[in-house]
Amino acid sequence: MAAVHGSYTTTDIRNLALAGHAGSGKTSLTEALLTRMGALGQPGRVESGSTVSDFMEEEKAHGHSLHAAVVHGDYCPPGSAHLRHINLIDTPGMGDFLGQAFSALPAVEAVLVVLSAGAGIQPMTRRVIARAAERRQPCILVVNKIDQLYAQGDGPAAVAALVGQLRDTFGAACLPLNAPADNGRKVIDCFFNPHGQSDLGSVEDLHTQIIDQVVEVDEELALAYLDGAEVGKQPLHDAFETALRSGHLMPICFASAAPSHGAGDVGVQELLEVICRLAPSPTEGNPRAFLKGADAEHEFHATHQAEDHALAHVFHVTIDPFVGKLCVMRVHQGTLTKDSQLFIGDPKNGESKKPFRVGHLFKLQGKEHVEVDKALPGDLCAVAKQDAIHFDCVLHEHHDEDALHLRPLDFPAPLVGLAISTPKRGDETKLADALHKLQEEDPCFRVTHDAVTHETVIHGLGELHLRVVLEQLQDRFGLYVESHEPKIAYRETLLGKAEGHHRHKKQTGGAGQFGEVHLRVAPLGRGEGFVFVDKIVGGAIPHQFLPAIEKGVRHAMQAGPLTGSPIQDVRVEVYDGKHHPVDSKEVAFIEAGKRAFLEAFEKARPVVLEPMADIEVTCPEASMGDITGDLAGKRARIHGADMLPGGMATIRATAPLAELGSYASQIKSVTSGQGAFTMEAAGFEPVPGDLQPRLVARLAGADA
Repeated sequence: MAAVHGSYTTTDIRNLALAGHAGSGKTSLTEALLTRMGALGQPGRVESGSTVSDFMEEEKAHGHSLHAAVVHGDYCPPGSAHLRHINLIDTPGMGDFLGQAFSALPAVEAVLVVLSAGAGIQPMTRRVIARAAERRQPCILVVNKIDQLYAQGDGPAAVAALVGQLRDTFGAACLPLNAPADNGRKVIDCFFNPHGQSDLGSVEDLHTQIIDQVVEVDEELALAYLDGAEVGKQPLHDAFETALRSGHLMPICFASAAPSHGAGDVGVQELLEVICRLAPSPTEGNPRAFLKGADAEHEFHATHQAEDHALAHVFHVTIDPFVGKLCVMRVHQGTLTKDSQLFIGDPKNGESKKPFRVGHLFKLQGKEHVEVDKALPGDLCAVAKQDAIHFDCVLHEHHDEDALHLRPLDFPAPLVGLAISTPKRGDETKLADALHKLQEEDPCFRVTHDAVTHETVIHGLGELHLRVVLEQLQDRFGLYVESHEPKIAYRETLLGKAEGHHRHKKQTGGAGQFGEVHLRVAPLGRGEGFVFVDKIVGGAIPHQFLPAIEKGVRHAMQAGPLTGSPIQDVRVEVYDGKHHPVDSKEVAFIEAGKRAFLEAFEKARPVVLEPMADIEVTCPEASMGDITGDLAGKRARIHGADMLPGGMATIRATAPLAELGSYASQIKSVTSGQGAFTMEAAGFEPVPGDLQPRLVARLAGADA
């Protein structure tokens, strides 16, 4: 591994995330860039498990990146006296691990969106670009594996067609910054170089297209350019940065990081030059606004000054078996050193905990931890063995920065659930601890304990996501767990009104028990819960016994008579009753309230409620008919559809959660991997009348 240089400044730092669909070659491109920078002697190969960023055993076994990995290198461009320090974050490309990809975005100024030339625009390409646009983060499109197009014999035409597809899908801002030439054997610059011939046509024409696009963001520069004046390098660079930051330009670069024919890489050196000369530095990127306090009414912008108070944001957490908890951060302001004392801000409201001393500061090179003396503003670094630090925490050096936090990232909701249990008695605590650590590492992994079904359920973004979690439990923590589909948490309610009455009387020789309750039940609006109303007149039941009656009703509502599911959305009105001056006790009115409620509930047209979900399916237009037909078969209500650029569409619907257990895999199958969906809870609705008896019988049989 290359030593960490100390001769760069904040303006020399470049932070980029490599994102895109699985199989596009992000990890191979990372290896090629590290080799070109001299950080590696030769690039590793994904197939042999020898890459720097795919260092975990489960990644080697699956042959795909499953976690975000941070690497770095230093490079001095030809003709420059300034060393560039380049931090790269290689992110997973499978939809099941989107959380790892999206969590890297707050740490970087720009995203290298990597596409496989042969596969073209894939779902993760769209999702990454859409998320970057939401965050106002520049994207540089990297068309990788161009050798595959040329191997088919129609390379130039295929490259031109792909450029057209990118422009049709993502807009006219997509323009080649460089281009393949000599039948894909090399890549030539089209921005600084106005001469030559490429496989996309005249370099002069490509140069003119991109200059025309760039100067549009600067009125004075555009006027001078139109008048035929020569545009200087610095004004052109500044205009390029402005166009990139504003989304007015989405450059396209070409490469073959690991050519299939075994020759050296193509376009990687040119991409490295683009990163050094044109990618934004921390001082040039769109600034991230920190929020102040829980109300988030005030914004704070970091200065990027080395002399100011240190301020850093934790964007990645991993539990390393040798060094413990490793917290990876982006320094936004000030200088971190081994002696820095930092406060830990709560991710939600910035509330500060007691400070800690840094002790050891690391730069990461995959699994290697390179200790450094300091980290400048804009740099990426890590601290270890600080259990109080969590993902999304803001670390700060001074009370002036108390209560600072970033706006929470909008992660995709975990859609797929799996109920798990450990067959080995005594492993429950060990399992809970392991699941807690996995939640620390993955913002899209969630663990719940369902009080209704009494199950521990793990939630992820897909079946592969959860399968990897089970593998980690066994390989990393030595835990074997049993798993099954989680039970659906049904509810019960009533549709009508009714009255109930119960007299509880018990005589045991001494003081007895007596309580009599008359009550009415009525339905509430969906989601309104429970309302208890006192309508007693004339002191029929003393006031001190009303809480006991309510307690009895609430106890009865914990398990309804139809399926044993909780009861909700009910109004209970106690209007009459009797008491005994000696024998009336709290326990008597608890029992009377419970029995009176159950009597009334069973007379008030009780029904089973099932949980519903609002879903939005993104799919190719050609798959819309199949998707809507399948949803109709799942008792879904279709609300509408919208057409998207690039031949895609979205379908909005509401469907019962019970019908969506394996929907993620069904979507992939129906759309040949091109589809995706999001899902949000949408409350409860009555199970259709024809299905109620069968559902009640099935659930009653399961509980028997």
